[in-house]
Amino acid sequence: MSIAASDVVPLTRARAILSELVDQAKDGAEKIITKNGESYVALIDVDQLDYYHRLEHERIHLLLLDDVHRGLADIAAGRTIAAEEAIAQRQQRRAAAKTSVPDNDDR
Repeated sequence: MSIAASDVVPLTRARAILSELVDQAKDGAEKIITKNGESYVALIDVDQLDYYHRLEHERIHLLLLDDVHRGLADIAAGRTIAAEEAIAQRQQRRAAAKTSVPDNDDR
């Protein structure tokens, strides 16, 4: 859904016509309320907001499935190390990074 110029409403005007904007949002319009000429908030129907939240949850699940797929491909290709070894390597990198950062007292 695209936003038309009539869907962008300054906050000062939105205060005066809030009931009208709410009715339009309930009918499916999405309104952008601006403050000082910048986008500030959106006014949308609660069912549309719920739909957006469900879409975001689905996207997160797809990203997790993609991570699992890549992990399984790494296992199949033999690109794995033991957890203890990975933890030890990470701790060594952190320790090395801490020693290479100068203290504020050294300035």
